[in-house]
Amino acid sequence: MIQKESRMEVADNSGAKVAQVIGVLGKSSARGRHTRLSMGVGEKVVCTVKKALPNSDIKTGEKVRAVIVRTKYPTRREDGSYVRFDSNACVIIDENGNPKGTRIFGAVARELREKNFMKIVSLATEVV
Repeated sequence: MIQKESRMEVADNSGAKVAQVIGVLGKSSARGRHTRLSMGVGEKVVCTVKKALPNSDIKTGEKVRAVIVRTKYPTRREDGSYVRFDSNACVIIDENGNPKGTRIFGAVARELREKNFMKIVSLATEVV
């Protein structure tokens, strides 16, 4: 479960290393609803880059869009099983939903396939 101001590691080779969530795309905290939104695997978020490699295309302080690929909080599946990871991680994407990096490090959740992030699933080393 990711909230605003949560920090995540970036699981691709775009040049960013750590990102902080500053907004969420596609959800609302309208009046009368929960004011503290929580996001899970496959949600699109707006992040700011907190740590980046020198001489990379993405600089520290830049605003980027990302999709969450791993969470520490358990995610329930249709068959009743749960999946959770050791860290919170995201992949930086462009406006079309394609990843900016060419490689993705670590495992990603199978739920990305249902959310139509097929390019991320195909680049990942392992799909859990």
